[in-house]
Amino acid sequence: MKNFTIYTILFFFLLVSKVVGQETFESETKRIANKIEKITKEEKEALKEEVEAVNVQLSEGKITQEQAEKRKKELAEARAVIMEEKITLAQNELNDLVQKKVDGKIKEDSAKVYMIRWKSYKHHKDSIRGEKRTTSQFVFAMGLNNIMTDGKLQDSNYRFMGSHFYEWGFTYNSRLMKNDNLLHAKYGLSLMYNNIRPTDNRSFVVDGDQTNLEVNPVNLSESRFRNVYLVAPVHLEFDFSRPIESDGKKYFKTHKSFRFGIGGYAGVNVKSKQILKFEEDDLKYKTTIKGDYNVNNFVYGLSSYIGYRELSLYFKYDLNPLFQNNLVKENNVSLGLRVDLN
Repeated sequence: MKNFTIYTILFFFLLVSKVVGQETFESETKRIANKIEKITKEEKEALKEEVEAVNVQLSEGKITQEQAEKRKKELAEARAVIMEEKITLAQNELNDLVQKKVDGKIKEDSAKVYMIRWKSYKHHKDSIRGEKRTTSQFVFAMGLNNIMTDGKLQDSNYRFMGSHFYEWGFTYNSRLMKNDNLLHAKYGLSLMYNNIRPTDNRSFVVDGDQTNLEVNPVNLSESRFRNVYLVAPVHLEFDFSRPIESDGKKYFKTHKSFRFGIGGYAGVNVKSKQILKFEEDDLKYKTTIKGDYNVNNFVYGLSSYIGYRELSLYFKYDLNPLFQNNLVKENNVSLGLRVDLN
């Protein structure tokens, strides 16, 4: 719940940053968002170079195809961990900034602020310019997460409100037609966290190639199963933002009206772990058990979103099952809110 709370604060910041007259606060939050964007770019480029080096070794016959795939997965896992650690530091910085704002420690001279607001507004009103054909966004999403089997939601096996997902990443948004703003290709790199919380004091137990939900002998205060994925999402986005016309020219901007996107994602599993909490003899214990749990090494699925300006309702569904060989196929499904910040 600690991470969930942090991301709730992040979502709160995105809404607060739209309020007029928050220049100092907005500049700091924008700096942190740019830092996260830079981290994502750098780690993506570093991973690309490392994978290319593995491909060279494969082409030269120094390693086998199996060794190459294994090495690529290890590199993706390592980069995901590094990215997660760096972004966590930036998120902590953001958390501190929001707290300072809440505590009233960020103050501005009212007369000075008024003049800055007026100049900013007048400059914005008098200047007309469009965006580049390809823009970039920082993406953050969070919401409810669960499992589907044979088209039915398994809310009896997993807590409906207690299971959640969150995702952050970086995307490019390319306008497909030169003189029309409707169609865009959206593509990038994201870290997805899918959490499910079993009901009835149960936890996952591995039995050979099967992963089963079984009643835990200890009375658990929390049972949570988390999977982390590094994925490449791709969407076709329909943006109904109208162009600005001036002197016979059209200027295009994105995320100014209703939008919806359809597409999918594919990637690798970089971490699976089970978190169990319980009390014994008035002492509180927390156990984190890492392992593969027979979870599929790869993930791919369908996703869609619809919304207005930066905020959207977001849906995603894994087409491949969570566990590789389980007799009952269980597919992850998520529904929540998504923010695309230019």
